Amino acid sequence: MFTVEQIMAAHSKVQSGADFPAYIQDLKGLGVTYYETFVTDGHTDYFGANDYKTSTEAKYNAFVIADASNMEQFVADLKAHQQGKTDYPTFCSDCAKSGIEKWAVCMEKMTCTYFDKADNEVLVEAIPQ
Repeated sequence: MFTVEQIMAAHSKVQSGADFPAYIQDLKGLGVTYYETFVTDGHTDYFGANDYKTSTEAKYNAFVIADASNMEQFVADLKAHQQGKTDYPTFCSDCAKSGIEKWAVCMEKMTCTYFDKADNEVLVEAIPQ
């Protein structure tokens, strides 16, 4: 099974949202089937075959997630991040301000789904392959 160290090595190649598709391919190669990243503190839960799970530690001091989601602002911030205009910490801060609590990536469906505090799907994106 994969380790947090292997995941971090793959993640070290990511400089912006533009690098995300290649990162997903690296994770698939390690055997990651699904993961959830929590905006509050940046920790991620990674899942693999046979109910395997491993998690990272918190990456930063906790953000307060807005109670109401702001879809228009979130989409603008997401596009900027995907174009390489913001770094990861900025993107996480932007997510918190827009009411995004977490995102989940499904390797089988090749989707990234963003959720609000009530666990409602806010946006589902196809991941380029």
